[in-house]
Amino acid sequence: MTSLAGAGPFAGMSITELAGRLRTGQTTARTLAESALASADELNPSLNCFVTIDHEGALRAADQADRELATGMDRGPLHGVPVGVKDMIDTAGLRTTRGSRHFEQHVPTADAAVVVSLRQAGAVIVGKTHTHEFAYGPTGDVAHTGPARNPHDPSRMTGGSSAGSGAAVAAGIVPAALGTDTGGSVRIPAALCGIVGLRPTQGALDGTGVFPLSSTLDTVGPMAASVADTALLWAALTGHPVSIPPLAGLRVGVLRPEQVVNTQEAALDQAVTALTDAGFALGDVAVPELIEFALAYPRVQSPEVYAVHADRVAHAPELFQPELLDRMSRSAEVRGWEYVAALDFRARQRAGFPERLGVDLLMLPTVPIQAPPVGARDTELGAGWTNPIAALLSLTSPWSMLGVPAISVPVGADPLPASVQLVGRPGGEDQLLAAAAVLSARV
Repeated sequence: MTSLAGAGPFAGMSITELAGRLRTGQTTARTLAESALASADELNPSLNCFVTIDHEGALRAADQADRELATGMDRGPLHGVPVGVKDMIDTAGLRTTRGSRHFEQHVPTADAAVVVSLRQAGAVIVGKTHTHEFAYGPTGDVAHTGPARNPHDPSRMTGGSSAGSGAAVAAGIVPAALGTDTGGSVRIPAALCGIVGLRPTQGALDGTGVFPLSSTLDTVGPMAASVADTALLWAALTGHPVSIPPLAGLRVGVLRPEQVVNTQEAALDQAVTALTDAGFALGDVAVPELIEFALAYPRVQSPEVYAVHADRVAHAPELFQPELLDRMSRSAEVRGWEYVAALDFRARQRAGFPERLGVDLLMLPTVPIQAPPVGARDTELGAGWTNPIAALLSLTSPWSMLGVPAISVPVGADPLPASVQLVGRPGGEDQLLAAAAVLSARV
């Protein structure tokens, strides 16, 4: 199918460039909002990346941004810039469906804390982006509005659950968007759509107003076309500019997981060469606990998911998509002792990571396969994988369990995007973003 990657007005245009044009009078926030809205209207029928496009609210916010800039009030680089917000995140007065018929007409009365931060930074929210139903899936192709589609090839998955945010940014409809990440839901669509996605340290951002999937694993994360733009969105969410730490001699452990067969070795090798040439100290490391993580992750996530939805499963099961209802029902089968044992395993593994590996950062593929076809289940996906859910979560969920920050960085697209993932220390987002910027500039 015809690629729609970069078909929108913001392809190849950085937030810094947009900010400069706004402040020199070359454009206005209204013009940017109108461009984003027109592009969303045009491309959404093909990509299904937006659930709700907020024409009236976006233009109202853009006009306010123009008035503020005209009077000298400058809220920072995002002031007047269009963004998308995942449909798991509350927006006052704007429909937030959570990808489900259960909330098809739900309109929150208050903004989520992260949306408050975006508005304080002057960002213009143009709409709510597609989410896998209740964010419970890494494929992005199950929701009450149907599947989101990958701009590089609309017959293929975006990845999930922040499916629409990944697709909208990759298509150039908006320069940046918010997602949520439980087991990889920011990093997976970033990888499959060829953009950048950051999962922050667990608890780094206020989750108030974000509908829960798994209470001890959820976090909000920024997504953008470049590392620099991701850093600007991160700064807006935290209220603090990114501080570039010294990177000379940074120790990067290269994880070539023998337990997980993947088709992304070429991208990893390219990234290894890039960081070696940049003067980083690279060496292979092993994390033999990956298999244990694969077992422990669903034993933590599943009962936490079911705790959120037990009443809906009991009293309105018909409103779930069939695949989600099946997953919800199986989530109830995790026994209490298994949940406790998995929490204990996680606590033990968190101690001293990644220092105990003798490195500052880890680097590995984000996902072991390229974007599968929409709707693919129980079929050959490459490298022996047949289950897309297991494949897409295999290399992202361990770091969610550890609660550490991780970022997906695109490394080529031939013809579909490839990527690598950098994993850092708790609270190490600035170092992670700085290293990712070096990598991105050299691949």
